[in-house]
Amino acid sequence: MYSSIKPPKKICILRLSAIGDVTHVLPVLRAIQKQWPKTEITWICGQFEYKFLKIIDNVQFILFDKKNGLKEYKKLWYALKNENFDVLLQMQVAARANIASLGIKADIKLGWDKKRSRDFHHLFVNQSIPEQVQQHQVQGFLSFARVLGIHADELDWRIPVTENAQKFVDEYIDKDKKVLVISACSSHQLRNWSATRYAELADYASERYNMQVILSGGPADIEINMANDISSKMKKTVLNLVGKDTLEQLVGLLSSATVVVSPDSGPAHIANAVGVPVIGLYACTWSKRSGPYNSLDYCVDKFELAAEKFLKKPVNDLRWGTKIEKPGVMDLIKVDEVCKQLDRIMAGNVKQNKNSMSE
Repeated sequence: MYSSIKPPKKICILRLSAIGDVTHVLPVLRAIQKQWPKTEITWICGQFEYKFLKIIDNVQFILFDKKNGLKEYKKLWYALKNENFDVLLQMQVAARANIASLGIKADIKLGWDKKRSRDFHHLFVNQSIPEQVQQHQVQGFLSFARVLGIHADELDWRIPVTENAQKFVDEYIDKDKKVLVISACSSHQLRNWSATRYAELADYASERYNMQVILSGGPADIEINMANDISSKMKKTVLNLVGKDTLEQLVGLLSSATVVVSPDSGPAHIANAVGVPVIGLYACTWSKRSGPYNSLDYCVDKFELAAEKFLKKPVNDLRWGTKIEKPGVMDLIKVDEVCKQLDRIMAGNVKQNKNSMSE
């Protein structure tokens, strides 16, 4: 364990992607900033992820574009050639992150334990976090802080809503209604629920609770097509903002929601981080590992059933982190189950603390 008596001068965070995972890193970052306010923090991240992370204060970001291949590694190593870090938090096990770490000079290179290692990750670090059985990713990342002697029992994301984001919200949000934001797509098509079922849920929210229903998502064809399909199947009116907001504005939109519905995706974790209840739709992945951390009780999770039905194995026989991305898996989630979770949230009008969330 690194001594917490003498704060390190410089820490480097290596977590390139994806949005959900970089969101999980934020409580670690905030814990370091709180306990060691004079420590300089450098974060190496992906270009897309920076569009979200750029609103985070007091961090030097170095961007890494994996599309550029070998020359991007050379660019990174050149940028860091005169840098010596006390600690490197190597929080990604992908081969590209492991290779990138070769050009980062640090006394301590702290990585994942061997069981969660991939692509020979354990050979690129000189210390590891403790091995844990069935640990949620948020707690996995917090293990990095705890190994350093950082107190990390209180989860603090503190994601600011910028003036630009607030203007976007003011333009579209109906302040006289509760708001349901549906972020319908994950980065993997087989993790997505069907447009028909999203439409039924949206109509239910509109009819039962007079909610303003908003479709949110990025500009990719899969997301645009999904939103159009949902809209065409609905009886009620929906506001389609897919492809119309930036990641910065998305933070504002999600912060203004009453409830967010999403499969395993970055927006689900951003919504969780800004204190909004999330109904996570899980079957291809397990919410116990990657669900919206403060809304695990609201997730509709069919992963255990999917393991039995599609892999013919009990869930505890699967490697932690297994994905069951097969056609039909998400159909295990029924509309009425999601509506019941919406009913629970609306009955209590749940709103989590946006600045500091306990484990």
